[in-house]
Amino acid sequence: MRPAATGRVAVCKKCNCMQIDLAGQTVVVCGAARGIGRAIADRFHAEKCRVIGFDREPQTDQRGDSDYLVVSGDVTSAEQLQQFARSVGEVDHLIFCVGIGSGAFGFPFWEVPATAWARVLEVNLVGAAYVAHAFAPAMAARGRGSLLFLTSVAGQIGSQTDPPYSASKAGLINFMQCAAKDLAPFGVRANCLAPGMVKTELNRSVWQWGQERLPESQRSDYETWAEEKIRKVAPLGQWQQPEEFAAMAIYLASDLARNITGQTINIDGGWVMHS
Repeated sequence: MRPAATGRVAVCKKCNCMQIDLAGQTVVVCGAARGIGRAIADRFHAEKCRVIGFDREPQTDQRGDSDYLVVSGDVTSAEQLQQFARSVGEVDHLIFCVGIGSGAFGFPFWEVPATAWARVLEVNLVGAAYVAHAFAPAMAARGRGSLLFLTSVAGQIGSQTDPPYSASKAGLINFMQCAAKDLAPFGVRANCLAPGMVKTELNRSVWQWGQERLPESQRSDYETWAEEKIRKVAPLGQWQQPEEFAAMAIYLASDLARNITGQTINIDGGWVMHS
């Protein structure tokens, strides 16, 4: 079966360029309250989509628009997600932007307590599976739609910084590939976006962990540490911004991406290539 069209593509009469038209489509964003998830939700709303966010701690500064809501919920509760899916109705695009770290960093891996693994895997990997279970069957039945999972370059390079986080993101890439194969005959696509270096709470916590283990004379402020690290790991030498992931999410939801499925797209300044 040929994949069904998702976002419409129009041709501008003035300059003959292609313009993505997602107006009127319904998008669910899990993890929509902040960071990359918030940027993606905002961008779909700007494209005149109906956006329903799902977040454990939704912020109260949403747009006050009936077409842009963020409701409270936990991705580790299959029951909550099933109820949420029934309340939303038909969905065109499903985006999973949830992720946590173990809160314990370092290597070798046994420096991270074995008890730290379960929660990270439950949220980052099992939570993604629960979300897909709640929405994908109905999308397959309608024969259209797309799934997008936010993973990490850590899941591709075996990052030693936080082994539970790294392993969960690797598992998420594999699950996405399984989902892409299962959904392709129904015209539904699945892909991953992999951030490299984005200034997040998790990134700052890595800096804090490292500083605590250095002599005071060798410590540096976060901005200095961050700039040195980005020059070291990314050939382009610059931070990635949430808006870049939002732009790619829009593209992947459109008919321009109708033949893109099962892929992990890195927005990382060349980090994985460099590794």
